Order: sequence, then C-alpha cells, then structure tokens
Amino acid sequence: MTKNYEKLAKDIINSLGGSENITEAYHCQTRLRFKVIDEKKINEKEIEDLEGVAKYINNAGVHQVVIGTHVQDVFEEVEKYIPSSRETTSITTKEKKNIINVIIDFVSGTFQPVIPALSGAGMVKAVLALLIVFKVITTESQTYYMLNLFADAVFYFLPMLLAFTVAQKLKSNPILAVSIAAMMMHPNWNLLITADHPVHLFGVIPLTLANYTGSVIPILLIIFVQSYIERFLKRIVPKSVELVFVPMLAFLIMGTLAFSILGPIGSILGGYLASFFTFLSINASWVPAVLIGGLLPLMVMFGLHNGIAPLGVMQMASSGYDSIFGPGCLVSNIAQATASLVVALRTKDKKMKQLAFSGSITAYMGITEPTLYGVNLPKKYPLVAAMIGGASGGLYAGLTHSHRFATGSSGLPAILLYIGDNTMKFFWNMIIALIISAVVTGIITYVLSFKYETPSVKEKEEVEKTELKDSVISTPISGEIISLHDVNDEALGKGFGINPDEGKVFSPFDGKIVALFPTKHAIGLLSDSGAEILIHVGLNTVELNGKFFKSYVSKNQHVKKGQLLLEFDISQIQKAGYSTQVPVIVTNTFQYSSINNTKFGFAANGDNVLVAKI
Repeated sequence: MTKNYEKLAKDIINSLGGSENITEAYHCQTRLRFKVIDEKKINEKEIEDLEGVAKYINNAGVHQVVIGTHVQDVFEEVEKYIPSSRETTSITTKEKKNIINVIIDFVSGTFQPVIPALSGAGMVKAVLALLIVFKVITTESQTYYMLNLFADAVFYFLPMLLAFTVAQKLKSNPILAVSIAAMMMHPNWNLLITADHPVHLFGVIPLTLANYTGSVIPILLIIFVQSYIERFLKRIVPKSVELVFVPMLAFLIMGTLAFSILGPIGSILGGYLASFFTFLSINASWVPAVLIGGLLPLMVMFGLHNGIAPLGVMQMASSGYDSIFGPGCLVSNIAQATASLVVALRTKDKKMKQLAFSGSITAYMGITEPTLYGVNLPKKYPLVAAMIGGASGGLYAGLTHSHRFATGSSGLPAILLYIGDNTMKFFWNMIIALIISAVVTGIITYVLSFKYETPSVKEKEEVEKTELKDSVISTPISGEIISLHDVNDEALGKGFGINPDEGKVFSPFDGKIVALFPTKHAIGLLSDSGAEILIHVGLNTVELNGKFFKSYVSKNQHVKKGQLLLEFDISQIQKAGYSTQVPVIVTNTFQYSSINNTKFGFAANGDNVLVAKI
C-alpha cells in the first residue's frame, strides 16, 4: 500500500528543492538517499519536521532521509517523481567533497548494492552449519554439496558483482565491466594457473599467474582504470562505429592491462591487506571489536561505517572469516536495542514508549537507525549506555578471537554466522559477548533513567496535590489562532498555535509557574485544574539567549488569569530571522480523554480556545 506514502514522498522531494533539483535517488535498508544539483535549495529543517521522517543527514554529498524499515514503500512513491531515464551524467553538482568523503562515497556506493546477496549467502551458510551440527546431513552428502554451492557462488563470483557496481558508480558501461571480470575468472585461466607455466601475450607481454576468484582489490582497481579508458575511446572513436569498436578495444586494452599489470598490483595490495588482518587477529584481536562495538553509533551518524564495513567483506574474501567488522557491529546493535527497550520500560511519555518498543525490536533484528535517531540520540543517556555496553561486549568478543564465517545482517539471527570451521566455540563466545553487552547496557541505562526519566519527589508531591479536572484554556496572546499542524515546528501533545498581534504573554488560567527558561523564550504553567501547558514564543528563539525578551514572573509563583508573564519584541525577533509563531502545547495530553479546539481565527487575549476533558 505505497499510496499511503504518496504525500510523504511529495513533501520530501519538495523539501529537496523539487524533482528538477534531484539527479539520483536510491535507498538502503532504512534510508532514502539523494544526490542534488544545488544544495542551497534544500530545506533541512522542513525535511526533519515531516511526519514519517526520523532524521536528515548530509554525508559526502549524499542527502539521506531516515525513514525506517518501510523505506521501500516510500521509495516506490518517490520514484514516480524522479524518472529513471533522467540523464544525470552531464549535470555538475555544486558540492565540494574532501578526499575522505570521496573515498567513503565510492566504497559505500560500490559495496552497498552487493550487501543483500552477501547477506542471503551468509544465512544459507548458517543454515548449512546448523544442519551439520544437528547431524541432519553430512559433509559428504549431495545436499551439503549443493547448499554449499548456493552460498559460495556469491563469494566465488564477487569480482563480477563488484565490477557491475563499480561501473555504475563511475558512470561507465556495467556490462563491459562484468565481461572484463569474467575474463579473469574464466576456467581456462585457472587451468593456466594450475599448470604453473609462464604465460606471455604475443610472446612478449608476461602475464602473472594470479587467482582472482573471490578477490576484491584487483577488480576495484581494474574497473576504475577501465572507466577512464572507456571514456577516452568514446571521444576518439566515430559515433557510427562506436558500438563495435569501443567494446572491442576495451576488451583488448583492459584484458591486457588486467592480466599483466593491474590484476597483479591488486593481488599484491590484497596480500598486504590480508597480512594486516592476520596481524590484527594475532596481536590485537580485541581492538576492532572494541572500537566498532563502542563507536558504531557515531560511525553510522557520520556515515563512516560505510567505509569500514567493506573491510569485513575483504577479510572474508582473503581469509574466509570476518573479525574486523562483524563482531563489533553485532554487539553494538544489541546494545542499542537493549538501551531502547529500557527507555520504553522507564519513560512516562506514551509516544516515546511506543517508539522505543518498536525501535528496540527492529534493532534486535539488526536495523538500528529508527531507535538511534528516534530514541537514543535525542535522549543521549541511552546512547552513552549503549556505547559503553557495546565496547564491553566487543572486548570479550575480541579477546576470544570471535569471528563470523559469512557476512549477513547484524541482528540476533546473525549469531548463526558464527558456527563454522567444525567448532561451536565462536558461537558460544558471541552469545556471552551479547549477554555482556546487553547486561552492561541495561544496567547503565536503568541507573541513568532515574535521573532523566523519573520526576523528583517534589514534582511528584506537586502532581499529587493537584486534582485533575476538565479544563478550559484561553489564548495567552492576542492574535490569529491556528492549528498546531500549521506551526512550522514539531510538537509533542495537543494544543494550538498563535500568529501574535502583540508582544505580550498573559496567563491563560489561574495556576502556577512550573518552568521558566533562562532565555525567557518559553514558560511552563500548571493550572489549578491540573492542565500542564508550555508556551513557546517563536521558533528556535532559544538561540537569541534572552535578547528581545523580558519576564515578569518567577518559577513556583502563583498567577491569576490575565496576569502579564512575558514581553517580547516581535519586530526585532523577525529582523533577526526568526519566526514569531507561538505554539501552546498541553504537555500532559495523555491524561485527558479528549482535547478540542473551540476557536480558530482572531482571538483577543483571554478568549477561550481549548477544552480538555478527563
């Protein structure tokens, strides 16, 4: 039912500067990803304010809109407004990227499309390991032979898959790229390697006998060079014969370079990388798991994980296992899920409780963005707890040399990926690491929640003293009463907005001042009938640090309806570039059965505009 997301898709595109500003759109497991012509046309705050959007991130020139696990449905609607046939190669974007962002963008764009295939193959490997452990099949059976073939095919032909994605990333012909990768994996080449006799092209050019099956570095280097060769050929070959001569020359040139120079160089670099992995596994096995287990949430926020995750794939291709990324990622995700679950159990906010529960479930399954951006990051303390817990679990995983034998998701089902090599020790060690991560995270989150989630004794006493009754709330400011949906800001709870006519805020009822911000831009009140409201003057006006504001009351002071509370200079605030819209929010919305607006349009100070019934 993607129609449910039609409006969200339109709003996202409009906030990105319109479909004409978008050159490329795609998605991963939880995020929409866009490339644009002019970044100045993007309204970042407008995107984040959209209902259904968890977070907006600009990383390495890729504009990411975090949606959640239903991102595919939203993307189907987005695609309708961005034709796939659009020519983007001639459009030059205005962003400037540093070398680190360029590398991360290249690596993530190359490996991310391959992840579903690697995950599927990894889970087949896990199923195969379980069948053997429980003696359902034997390693000599035809079933084992075929299931192993199902899983190994992806890794065996990984250079061809990467050739396709690299070519797409570099805007060259992906079919030609895959064809060149196929040359390097041809059975006849493997026969020459087995024969171990020197091979010379035209009797002159020596070809190094290297096996490229399952390799990574060689094909990345080869297709990178091929993209430039292909563009050069298209410039010099007449258009009338381009279809024939460009592929032919590309095969002859790149085939020669691949077997004689580029492939061997890539193999040497891959060998150094494999030696580095071996060194780490022997001398400092705990380092990657601790760093990734503790810092992965920050890496995800800045997109750095896209540049690190492929190291696990490369280690898998060279060594048959991954100890670089997999263990740390798994314990980190479980830590984040646990932190979110504790928040769900401790928070009094119903909306946050629902978000934290659902976010913890998806995080336990390996998808953490909804809970990271919706719960842990906004609240901060669960994020800190998850990072400590993830590092703790990572330390145990690293010290026990735990590693996975196939790539896949990094949720609870991924524990099966640690069964292999005719041993269960890595499986049991990872379970212990996950328990450590969850327990440490849970305890720290729970302890911190007493400070950040539970009201103080004094606050409890004040709440108990006030008996909740039906409440009528008047407008504290003279002006136009509008719906909260028309206020250009997010709000938790129900209420109304005001386009003020004057810069004076009066008490909307008899009650008590329960919060007065030092910047004087916002004030919280508790009515004698139990209604709790927040009056927020302007949007983002906290940045003014009290300039243009004056208060006439203090915290805990009892006030009467119509009593002057604050003054603010409308014209000066607007000149400073801030909106003067005033949201008035009933912060204890969940305690009422219904809250209804009784008036819209112009209202004088003191006019009744809202009724809350218990």
